[in-house]
Amino acid sequence: MGEAERGEAAPRQAVTYFCAHGHRSVITFSVEAAVPESWDCPKCGLPGSLDSDNPPPAPKIEPYKTHLAYVKERRSDKEAQVILDEAIQLLRSRRKSGEIIF
Repeated sequence: MGEAERGEAAPRQAVTYFCAHGHRSVITFSVEAAVPESWDCPKCGLPGSLDSDNPPPAPKIEPYKTHLAYVKERRSDKEAQVILDEAIQLLRSRRKSGEIIF
C-alpha cells in the first residue's frame, strides 16, 4: 500500500529537541501545526528544548514528606509539648473516672 491507494500525505516537518542528558528527539509535525517550545524526552522523561546548546534543566523534585514533617512545619517544639501535656492530663483524668479501662 502506498500513497497512490491512500492519497498523498500532508506536508510535514521534522523538529529536533534536546534534553539535559544529551538525548536528541526528532518529532514530526504537520507544516501547519504550531511547534511547541519544549517536548518531553521519550528516553529519560526530562523536558527538551529546540536549543541544543542550552537544554532546560531537570525539574527539582521535592522529596516525599511524612505527616510528622508537615506537623513540625506548623508547630514549634514548645507548642507540641503543651499539646502533649494537655492530652496526657485528659487521658489520666478519664482513667481516674473509669471512662477508660486500660
